[in-house]
Amino acid sequence: MEALLDHLEGAIEQARAHVTQALGDGQILAASDDQVVRALSLAAELQRLTDAVLVESVGEVSRRSSGPDRDLRLTARRGCHDVSELVQRATRMGPASAARLQRGAKGVALGESLSGGPLPALLPALRSALLEGEVGIDGLIAVSGPLEPMSQRVPLESLRVADAVLAAEACGTGPDGAPPACADLLRVQAQVWAAALDQDGAEPKEQQAMRMRGVTLGVARDGVVPLRGSLLPEVAAQFQRICDAIGSPRVGDGVSFRPEGEGEGEGEGDSGFADDPRTSAQKRHDALATALSVAASSEQLPTIGGAAPTLVISVRAEDLVSDTGWAHVDGIDEPVSARAAAHVGCAGVIQRVLLGDNGRIQRIGTEERVFNRHQRRAIALRDGGCIIPGCGVRAAWCEIHHVTDHAEGGPTHTDNGVLLCWNHHRFIDHGGWQIRMNRGVPEVKAPPWIERNPRWRPVTTSRTRLLDLVARRT
Repeated sequence: MEALLDHLEGAIEQARAHVTQALGDGQILAASDDQVVRALSLAAELQRLTDAVLVESVGEVSRRSSGPDRDLRLTARRGCHDVSELVQRATRMGPASAARLQRGAKGVALGESLSGGPLPALLPALRSALLEGEVGIDGLIAVSGPLEPMSQRVPLESLRVADAVLAAEACGTGPDGAPPACADLLRVQAQVWAAALDQDGAEPKEQQAMRMRGVTLGVARDGVVPLRGSLLPEVAAQFQRICDAIGSPRVGDGVSFRPEGEGEGEGEGDSGFADDPRTSAQKRHDALATALSVAASSEQLPTIGGAAPTLVISVRAEDLVSDTGWAHVDGIDEPVSARAAAHVGCAGVIQRVLLGDNGRIQRIGTEERVFNRHQRRAIALRDGGCIIPGCGVRAAWCEIHHVTDHAEGGPTHTDNGVLLCWNHHRFIDHGGWQIRMNRGVPEVKAPPWIERNPRWRPVTTSRTRLLDLVARRT
């Protein structure tokens, strides 16, 4: 071991001198493509050898820190609470990297017999590949992650077969002659081996997953409510499909056209605006908001008090008209903006309650459904989907927006309603897009930062209307 330490110290000094000399003055800028790629490959090989020393050392630290007498543990003798703290202090790593080394060491660490001699690792072939620098910490975890947990349920001989095959794939010495497998490919292959060997493992894993599932809503703060939890894989997959369908704009579906009677060229071209400043996390939020809105309006959810699940937002009439002040959401302590109330009211149901100066209820109005299902179908036929060019959200996922606001006397009529996705509907007032109705046909104008000379354009993605347009032009 002393010789290894001497070699490591010497290698570090040599590597430091060469790296400082070669990279310090920017020589890599003059390197050829082959030299850059070769440097990357050699550095990765050196990193894998370093990973071997790290994993082996962390495994031994864990073994020496697992005794029943706390005072005799290596961690206690170094003044650390646990293995993670010792590793972080010795390596300057963060807790996540320290945890990865601990996980990786479980499958390849040597044991100690009663006589003090070494016992073979659980995955000896993978250990050999690690020591030879053929597999690093990513590949190690990719293989040992699926295999190590089932060691108590699967015969050791079967586990060793999977270990040998996967180690050969990692080294590029498999029977099919494929090149060394990357970590992601090793993970897939290891999961297949685990599923084949551990037929009874699915049920306890399913039970564990059912216990761990859950979603928690935090306390509203700074205008948002924190959301955290764990989804079952199939639920997460369904949510991802919804996000893919809603949150991934398609360019070119927002087709502009020239209605009957307009001048040649008016409203033609430049239809495929595509500018979405939202982050991926914001897109997932908006997809969830859309899915919740669609589900609540589907009339297929269980009722509450005899009515469909309804989001109740209260706001003073003068605040709603002036777009100032606050609104209050039933079930959430923190108030929201009047704009949020206007967005919900535009797509939902409004009921007016008149209170006297002393707080007495003087009049309760009837619920006014903004657009009925017949109007919605007609608007969907006319617009096809969200009318903002380049958005691409389908009609079934859209809300109906009053072009002239309902609170300002805008009628609940097809000549005053257009399809907008949740995102564009929520932020239409300050997103820069303008909408107007021209003889019952919606027109939009892009923000100046998207189009140098914005102009009004009729828009639709309705396949029926586009087919009719083509027929008229031909």
